[in-house]
Amino acid sequence: MKRIFTHLLALLLLIAIPLAASAQDDRGSKKPGATAPRTATTKKDNKKSNSTGSKKSDTKKQSRSNQPSQRQSSSQSHSNQPSQPRTVQNVNTAPIANRTFTVNGVSFTMVGVQGGTFTMGATAEQGSDAYDDEKPAHKVTLSSFSIGATEVTQELWQAVMGSNPSRFTGNLQRPVEQVSWHDCQVFINKLNALTGERFRLPTEAEWEYAARGGSKSRGCKYSGSNSLGDVAWYTDNSGTTTHPVATKSPNELGLYDMSGNVWEWCQDWYGSSYYSSSSSTNPTGPTSGSSRVHRGGGWYSYARRCRVSYRNCHSADLRGTSLGLRLAR
Repeated sequence: MKRIFTHLLALLLLIAIPLAASAQDDRGSKKPGATAPRTATTKKDNKKSNSTGSKKSDTKKQSRSNQPSQRQSSSQSHSNQPSQPRTVQNVNTAPIANRTFTVNGVSFTMVGVQGGTFTMGATAEQGSDAYDDEKPAHKVTLSSFSIGATEVTQELWQAVMGSNPSRFTGNLQRPVEQVSWHDCQVFINKLNALTGERFRLPTEAEWEYAARGGSKSRGCKYSGSNSLGDVAWYTDNSGTTTHPVATKSPNELGLYDMSGNVWEWCQDWYGSSYYSSSSSTNPTGPTSGSSRVHRGGGWYSYARRCRVSYRNCHSADLRGTSLGLRLAR
């Protein structure tokens, strides 16, 4: 009896040990290299999702591999263009041909000015004559434009407006004067209606670039010469009156009377410190102000005020016997 009991006990031990080991594995003990069920399930699920989206994912990878990173691109740009804006927009420096227009029997010529980069303001040749509002001298890049070969004559103003507001009459080839900035806008609107063109006043930057001779500039103090009497009617030679346009020598671009005869209204508002914050590309002046810019000096002006960098301004409704205009396009 005792022998039978011993055999039964041994048999029970043989069965119990494997069951205990199996129970321990089910409670979560991990063997070396075993993968958790959740991880295996995730990989399986990911494999299914990738099978439907792999084309899109591959395309993105190829796109990235074929293009330099933004950081790399930026670094290359900075190394090629030190101290320059990241992008220069809306600059077209293609040459523009001179063109003559006729309005009610009166002809006038617009001179093409090829765009480019120049230093605006108190450049070296201006010396101690430069005022604070001409500083700092700064680089400006302009698109190509056209500007009148001469100031607007009394003949052209009369052909468009039907009247002549000028004080100094007797010769319709004199520049029109006694016109305010607002009067100029009315004249230009009527001229555009008659011609189908888009004439306007020049910006201050365009005016100075043209006065300096554009890309043909010789770096003169006045427009076309360092000797003012060669190119301008001013206080020393005018006889206190205006003179017919184009009776002095032109500047490098073939523009007459950019210095002297009458001041020329520009489109811009005036800002005495504008040069410190001016855009470097096609600047158009401050966004607001109390007066408009006019440039070039007039028949009564001293030499210092006939310089290419000299800035002046008045209220937009002012009319004066030395205030005229030059067209741009």
